[in-house]
Amino acid sequence: MSQIKLSDGRNFEYEDNGVKSDQAILFLHGTPGADKTWSQWLPQVTDCLAIAASRAGYGKSDRHRGRTVADDLADQQALLDHFHIKEFVSIGWSGGGPHSINMTRDPRSKGAITLAGVGEWGHVDLDFLADMGPENEEEFGEALKGEAAIQAWMSKNAPSLKTITGPDLISALGGLIGEADKAALTPDRAEDAAKSFRHALVDSFDGWADDDLAFVQKFGFDLGAINKPVLVWQGDDDFMVPKAHGEWLAKHIPTAKLNFVPGHGHISLTTAYRPEIIKQAMELLKA
Repeated sequence: MSQIKLSDGRNFEYEDNGVKSDQAILFLHGTPGADKTWSQWLPQVTDCLAIAASRAGYGKSDRHRGRTVADDLADQQALLDHFHIKEFVSIGWSGGGPHSINMTRDPRSKGAITLAGVGEWGHVDLDFLADMGPENEEEFGEALKGEAAIQAWMSKNAPSLKTITGPDLISALGGLIGEADKAALTPDRAEDAAKSFRHALVDSFDGWADDDLAFVQKFGFDLGAINKPVLVWQGDDDFMVPKAHGEWLAKHIPTAKLNFVPGHGHISLTTAYRPEIIKQAMELLKA
């Protein structure tokens, strides 16, 4: 585990691939998640630095209570500064999707990729909870009631993920995954995901709760003002972030291109298309 000290004194943990470069691919994990979400991705990036941090409140990164999606920009910028990065592309999965889009506000950004990324709350043309699994509907319903309610929900529903192992993952995810994702969760892939959950929640549920609270309000930046390329990947067998979210993001980001892959879910998308996604990121970086 590596850490940097942020300007406000918080610790911010990260992993990287060890490549010396002033160009980078910055990976942003989902909800819940941590830097270890990307442990199989980082070594596959060989032509530039690959970095993944644990968002505030996850793993060994200190909490930033009350943060918005927009607030994460400063933490990630400090990490890029630490490595003297001049150009980068961001890739975000699920809850990391809007955080990846957020990074296009940095002048060094060459673009962003979002993988089954969540849309923005509070718009008449996006029914945020529609077609989500029942677990997500319940979870976001508690987040809407405020911090005390979502923390109480976490205390009741999240402890099992602190010790979860690969063989238990499919049953634990319940109605949040369909057949495509079940098939994608091979023993190795399931254990990788379980390891990320265990590390994300090692000290508290704060990062997860803070993500949920951030997602039931506006992101804090203007999607319509984005002027960097944004590639939006989305499947239609996704019960964590249904396809309407990807379609909505593609509609509201002027520079977005939707890459719709029928038959894929929230997890299978990232497994089946990993080499192509990394290739796209490198093409953006070199453009």
